Amino acid sequence: MKTIVVSAINIRKGGTLTILRDCLSYLSTLPAADYRIVALVHRRDLADYAHVEYLEFPDSIRSWSRRLWYEYVKMDAISRQIGNVDLWLSLHDTTPRVHARRQAVYCQTSFPFLRWKWQDLRYDYKIVLFSLFTRFAYRINIHRNRFLVVQAEWLREGFARMFSMNKEQFIVFPPQREVEAAEQQSQLSAPYTFFYAATPDAHKNFETLCRAAELLEQQLGKDAFRLVLTIDGSENRYSRDLKARFAHVSSIHMVGFLTRTRLQELYASAHCLVFPSRVETWGLPISEFASYSKPMLLADLPYAHETASGCRQVAFFEAEDSQGLMLKMQALVRGDRSMLAPIPTANPEAPCVHCWQELFAMLLSA
Repeated sequence: MKTIVVSAINIRKGGTLTILRDCLSYLSTLPAADYRIVALVHRRDLADYAHVEYLEFPDSIRSWSRRLWYEYVKMDAISRQIGNVDLWLSLHDTTPRVHARRQAVYCQTSFPFLRWKWQDLRYDYKIVLFSLFTRFAYRINIHRNRFLVVQAEWLREGFARMFSMNKEQFIVFPPQREVEAAEQQSQLSAPYTFFYAATPDAHKNFETLCRAAELLEQQLGKDAFRLVLTIDGSENRYSRDLKARFAHVSSIHMVGFLTRTRLQELYASAHCLVFPSRVETWGLPISEFASYSKPMLLADLPYAHETASGCRQVAFFEAEDSQGLMLKMQALVRGDRSMLAPIPTANPEAPCVHCWQELFAMLLSA
């Protein structure tokens, strides 16, 4: 019997929780007579699956010092308690010192690559501290891992340079795009609608897009287009400042958090997705919008180029160039699509996997 430990004590929400659930969902299907699966989690009810043993750590989120104590002190004793661990997979970036035949870490955050600005400290200093801290935390025990798992080729190349490691130690495991029986059907109506789906975080760079909308409204008038944002201007200091700064721009519509159904409706009704975020691991809305085969204006950054692989109508803009973005938006409103181009399909080099079964087969055979 092989023993697999999945460590995820700090995962509670968002995309990281989806990854934890997908991981344990697959592992729960393995023959119980052949595999012992142990999950270290914040709370069991977040990802509860059959044939999985759970160890809960509800106090691990109290502080960063508590989290680090668990990772770099307590985990050693826990691994000894579990005993005979064949694979220890850490799903949240850090590499604990444990007793296991093999170790691997899933690098979920792209914040080590964030080019932070002084205004980020004003809106959320934790983002800046996190970007600095993750560069340090990643390095601790990193060479204990047989493999590091990343979602994109650009992350493999970036981390390999950052930590002076061989690219062959990184497994690219890209998120799977939703497979549709046919391309999604659009439900377009006037005026021309730009859409940006993102949380109200400073690195999401709403200000560049809002400034572009302000400039475009000065050129074309308030009724020529609309810009729909998934914030409402009350969530935090950043969104409140955005609402106050751009309250006079009539074309900007802040609709707040959307249910999955409503999000799909807006994907269908929007003419163009705009994605100006300054850093992303993947950029999920780009993948989700791709099935509609409609124009996308994306920040000219590595994550966007890779996520848009295979898309047919894409143009890129400098992430903080509101004027340049405005000109592209203006062209689209006027019916000029000449700046749009197809993005060649990217095929990551080996090692690369496309499902959890392939990933664990590689991790256990290493």
